[in-house]
Amino acid sequence: MKATVDPERFAAFLRSLKERSGLSYEALAQRTGSSRSSLHRYCSGSYVPPDYGPVHRFALVCGASPTELRELHRLWAVADMSRMPAEGEGEREAEGEGKAEGEGKAPDAGRPTTRPDGTEPAPTAVAEPGVAARESESTATAEAGPVAARTVLSTAGTVASSAETAPPATEAVATEAETAPPAAGSAATAAGTVPTAAGSAGAQAGSVTVTPWRRRALPILGLCFLLLVAGGTWITLATRQRAAAENAEDGRLLFSAACAEPVGMGQHDTCVKEVQRLLAAAGADISVDSSFGPQTLRRVTAFQVLHGLDPDGVVGLRTKQALYDPKVRIRSWSPKKVRERVRQVFAEDPEHAVAIADCQSFLDPLHILPNTNGTRNWGVFQISDTRLRELGGTPRKALEPEWNIQAAHRLWKRAGDFGDWPYCERAYTESSSSKPSSKPSSGPSSSEPSS
Repeated sequence: MKATVDPERFAAFLRSLKERSGLSYEALAQRTGSSRSSLHRYCSGSYVPPDYGPVHRFALVCGASPTELRELHRLWAVADMSRMPAEGEGEREAEGEGKAEGEGKAPDAGRPTTRPDGTEPAPTAVAEPGVAARESESTATAEAGPVAARTVLSTAGTVASSAETAPPATEAVATEAETAPPAAGSAATAAGTVPTAAGSAGAQAGSVTVTPWRRRALPILGLCFLLLVAGGTWITLATRQRAAAENAEDGRLLFSAACAEPVGMGQHDTCVKEVQRLLAAAGADISVDSSFGPQTLRRVTAFQVLHGLDPDGVVGLRTKQALYDPKVRIRSWSPKKVRERVRQVFAEDPEHAVAIADCQSFLDPLHILPNTNGTRNWGVFQISDTRLRELGGTPRKALEPEWNIQAAHRLWKRAGDFGDWPYCERAYTESSSSKPSSKPSSGPSSSEPSS
């Protein structure tokens, strides 16, 4: 049921934005750079786009507020993740059946394990005391040699002849030998018919223990592991608290107790306002409104890339330290300069290239779009991680407008078209076919939301 409800909620939210804007699908398609049929499928719930870019442009054209943009991003992510629930359930059912089948089969306790030389050892069994004594006596007799064997034979004859004359005594001795193997071994030793080694072997056979040392060692090892984990956690917490206390004394809000946790997407408080203020001081084009929305996410990610940090879009300890002591200024090109440079590089088809770039990133060189599968699209032409590796680039290179435009031009020349940007290319083609006499639209306005 969840896999159906989530896309429906996402589609209902899109329909509400469209109805409020009063625009038709045709008008929205021309302004967003998406096709009319694609927008209709989004709003009907029959299809969830794998990229957030078309959804974001649709919401901007409809006049969505920063709060509505955050809610729309959340609904899209949930709807996109709910498309593939059946695969995980199938794997879990297969694992459960395999486990149940394995538990239903009892291990063969009596089957011996094959030795490295290919032979099978005799099965191990716990013998009764009397049987163990007799087996040890036979073993000792065999090892003693011919002399011991003759002695045992003669003793056996004596016992046999005595048994004929005194059967009650023989039965008593046999009973005592079965119930007390050490005494039987001692009697045989005193009579001189069985070597001393036989009695010792019988005593050892009766005192064999069956408890392995691992049963005693495992609880000790587990206790040691728990102590190590607890000690490491305590040291980490103590270090963080001490560092926060030291840094809070100099007036840095992000290191105070109020902002001790990482600052991330969806927050709306003074900690977000401080992050935005520091980003603006470092040169970023951002509104300080205390709301951590898509634009703040992009600016934080760009700041992390420029400072060599993990670009996860979350303001953790290292990002906080870098914000208060930035090493690199966030400088970029204006949309006007980006448009002019795209026309110069794509001299073969300048207006077409400008329309694609405007559709992809609103001509923002620091535009970063995260995807649900963990990948990202970077810069003016939103070059994907895969294409970035093929071109020998890095995220930091992709945020440089000159490198990004030149890389997109190489992709265009290699393919002979704008097939690397299918959504914007389809919208451009449909717009051109519907209005052949007019110039292609350059896409929506390059203005960004306030957060």
